Amino acid sequence: MLFMVIEHFPNNDMVPIYQRLQERGRMLPEGLRYIDSWVEPNFSRCFQLMECDDASLLQQWVLQWRGSIVRFEFIPVVTSAQTQAIVAPHLGQARSAEPAWESASV
Repeated sequence: MLFMVIEHFPNNDMVPIYQRLQERGRMLPEGLRYIDSWVEPNFSRCFQLMECDDASLLQQWVLQWRGSIVRFEFIPVVTSAQTQAIVAPHLGQARSAEPAWESASV
């Protein structure tokens, strides 16, 4: 399963995190795979794509970063290719004239 990991850097200060990364590495548990990452230009957040079959590996990883200033957020994601394959059979199907939620009285 893929996870978008968002690291929030207080005061846009990512230097302590990069220092720890340089000293200790990513500290990933066996089975958690780092794919790629992107950092906002203002250094406020880092977006990392990670992959694992067991979400508890993310918890193990976060525990390795205890004591640091970073705050983590995890969002399960599905690739566009996988989503397209799931949606493809539904393309071109007739839609009902009015979805149920639009016809309900408020």
